[in-house]
Amino acid sequence: MFPTTRMRRLREHSVVRDMVRETRISVDGLVAPLFVVEGATAREEIRSMPGQYRHTLASLVDHCKMLWDLGVKSVILFGIPEVKDAVGTGAYAADGIVQKAMTAIKKAVPQLLVIGDVCMCEYTSHGHCGIIEGERLLNDPTLDLLVKTAVSQVEAGADMIAPSDMMDGRIGAIREGLDDKGFTHIPIMSYAAKFASAYYGPFRDAADSAPAFGDRSSYQMDPACINQALMEVELDIEEGADIVMVKPALPYLDVIRAVRETTLKPVAAYNVSGEFAMIKAAAANGWIDEKRVALETLLSITRAGASIILTYYAEDAARWLK
Repeated sequence: MFPTTRMRRLREHSVVRDMVRETRISVDGLVAPLFVVEGATAREEIRSMPGQYRHTLASLVDHCKMLWDLGVKSVILFGIPEVKDAVGTGAYAADGIVQKAMTAIKKAVPQLLVIGDVCMCEYTSHGHCGIIEGERLLNDPTLDLLVKTAVSQVEAGADMIAPSDMMDGRIGAIREGLDDKGFTHIPIMSYAAKFASAYYGPFRDAADSAPAFGDRSSYQMDPACINQALMEVELDIEEGADIVMVKPALPYLDVIRAVRETTLKPVAAYNVSGEFAMIKAAAANGWIDEKRVALETLLSITRAGASIILTYYAEDAARWLK
């Protein structure tokens, strides 16, 4: 009772505040999403994501060297091919843009963990995440393409595979496909609870991956459903996922917490493009302190239960945390 209990005693001195801090952001858990464009001759800033770029192969490698020197130890790659077709051939081509990028990065920065995003939407002419018949996405035929994509990425140098397509059964299919090729050591980080979110807009601008018709609500999750998210996580773990991810992060902190409380597997979260863009826009108008808000955002995701955060603030956070 007051005055015996004075909570401010642990807040008066900055060193004491640091001592008793319950949650800490670690640069070790940050993953930088990067975009590489086939045939590009100069890197291009993404208008909707200030400070983020569509890279050439050369600028991508240089950027990865810089990230490693900063202490960011992991990247996830998204490729934009010169030519798209109905079955996303560029996603699994041995000489695809992401495959070339992975080989180049591993040659230049061999210690860097390179994660392959496995999906079709950046590579298909219709912008959906698999094979389309009419206006319906076919689940099972798409699995074969996802397996081919995962295997091709590992053959090119990927250290981890991250399926983001949300097809039923894709984790089991990819695990079997990797194992059959002798890649039993490659972990799978599943986008286990990926919601059909409005927060992906800037990413689709960056990756040129907006659907040509309809939306992705028939395969990505309904934002209103947390029980389905937990079922998706459970199924992916049963199929062989080593890490499970929730995407987006901020509107789904309750989902991150629920996943953390129901599994011993590592939990990841994707601090997505829309979350990043909102902070950037508010900061550009002088309405918020960008550094404080960005770090508070990462802290909240960590506190909710994620030990791995995919974030466009990876580079800045590494500088700030130093």
